[in-house]
Amino acid sequence: MLSPFTKNPNSTVKVMFVGSEQTPVIVIDDMLLTPQAVEADACANTDFSPAENGFYPGTRSALPREYIIEVVRACYQKIAEVYAIPLALQLKPQAGYYSLVSTPGNRLSVLQRIPHYDATEPYYFALLHYINTDQHGGTGFFRDNSSGFERIGQDREETYLQSAEHFINHIQAPAAAYITASTKQFTLHSRVDYKPNRLVIYPGNLLHSGLIDEHNDVSVNPVNGRLTANIFINFT
Repeated sequence: MLSPFTKNPNSTVKVMFVGSEQTPVIVIDDMLLTPQAVEADACANTDFSPAENGFYPGTRSALPREYIIEVVRACYQKIAEVYAIPLALQLKPQAGYYSLVSTPGNRLSVLQRIPHYDATEPYYFALLHYINTDQHGGTGFFRDNSSGFERIGQDREETYLQSAEHFINHIQAPAAAYITASTKQFTLHSRVDYKPNRLVIYPGNLLHSGLIDEHNDVSVNPVNGRLTANIFINFT
């Protein structure tokens, strides 16, 4: 019997090279054979709660283990190929959540108003699956204008954090809203539009943000909100 989270054999894969650093971003359209299965599972879930670290602007719930296994298995070889993962490293799943944006823009913390990075490790990746069939905001990739950085690796983190803190405290604090375009502090250099059953894979150290449309995306209801599945993996 096929898993309800089986990869679609007719899915299409493309690789974008974003920003001045030409970082590869993998986009897989029509990812799952039966995408309604993951949507139904998420919408039947009653365990959504605020993110543990307080950073994600909404609620999260654990993904089914079977979904994580199927998606990672389907993407593993492409990730290894595109990002030239050293053969000696082993893939280690880090976390997996359904994520639902539910915080109004005027209630965001300062750090939620600017792009972020997930980790500084060189082979840490985010797998972002757009689930709902409605139209929602996609994902944007940004450049920090002060440092010129688009990726925040371990060798850049201290410089970036000092630069960002100085800008926010002494030049201009970010507006109390989701960042959806270029600002004095950041340049939106690339974007991937929201498309149901589209999977986006990118390095966790790439500065990024959901391009949240408050009218269509912010909701406490997974049926009509900006519902995504997020898997984080690391090769160590």
